[in-house]
Amino acid sequence: MKVLVTGGLGFIGSHTVVELQTKGFEVIIIDDCSNSDEKVLIGIEAITGKKPLFEKLDLKEKHSVEDFFQRHQDITGVIHFAASKAVGESVEKPLLYYENNIGTLIYILKELCRKNKASFIFSSSCTVYGQADKMPITEDAPVKVAESPYGNTKQMGEEIIADTCKVTPSLNAIALRYFNPMGAHPSGEIGELPKGVPQNLVPFITQTGIGLRKELSVFGDDYPTPDGTCIRDYIYVVDLAKAHVVALERLFQGKNEKNYEVFNVGTGTGSSVLEAIHSFEKVSGRKLNYKIVDRRPGDITSAYADTTKANTVLGWKAEYTLDEAMNYAWIWEQKIRD
Repeated sequence: MKVLVTGGLGFIGSHTVVELQTKGFEVIIIDDCSNSDEKVLIGIEAITGKKPLFEKLDLKEKHSVEDFFQRHQDITGVIHFAASKAVGESVEKPLLYYENNIGTLIYILKELCRKNKASFIFSSSCTVYGQADKMPITEDAPVKVAESPYGNTKQMGEEIIADTCKVTPSLNAIALRYFNPMGAHPSGEIGELPKGVPQNLVPFITQTGIGLRKELSVFGDDYPTPDGTCIRDYIYVVDLAKAHVVALERLFQGKNEKNYEVFNVGTGTGSSVLEAIHSFEKVSGRKLNYKIVDRRPGDITSAYADTTKANTVLGWKAEYTLDEAMNYAWIWEQKIRD
């Protein structure tokens, strides 16, 4: 089985390529390297003993996508990660996000619709729920008006896939709505490589811990939560990668109940920003320099998953704890700064 992974050199993509290769799938990666590095291929090969096929390609170029699928007609499954993903940047540059995240999705789906049978896994996000009315969040929770163009591209992406599946019985798709991915591979060969200022909490914590950043700002301690800071569901990236493989196998084996399904992928446990900081202090043995500042606009109070559907229907469950994931994030941070 040949599987295309778009954005396969990125954080979640690279870990998913490792899990796919470990399961014996033949993998080809497309990445434009706008937010990743070709050196990631070396890490993937070091873990699995096999270098995946790789093409540096811009999915915004329709003719390049058509040409790629023409040359690789034996692709049976696609896991689609390639997208711009910074919430703040999406507010500043909405058209870039719509072009990058929607245009590329349409080009890929058009190619898959030409096949006799195709399986598609979409990288969606818990941002589609906004501030959900109740915790934990189930897949039936209403999709709220998006807080940002980034969030909107995930909502629109899901709608485009659902509409396409309705009229394309040969296309089977699963959208995975994930919560907050973190950590790095236990081997220390691949991990999160944010370019510039990290958009996510955990790399900001580890960069502050190693002295790259002077201090960590905690945005608000007056939220209606036990310690006043925001609550998120931090999922270990290897657990998340495995969920993609399980979802793809579900489609390959024809176990899906409909040709478009949605699953939450999280741990089912909410952790506050301060709990994440204390987890880092515990695994690293270092005090973290942080200060409480004003709330950040657009931040929701709390978001953690009800994972019942993923556990029972998909047959996948997160295995790693916050401390274990944080420890791997810290090992990785130390390695890349050596």
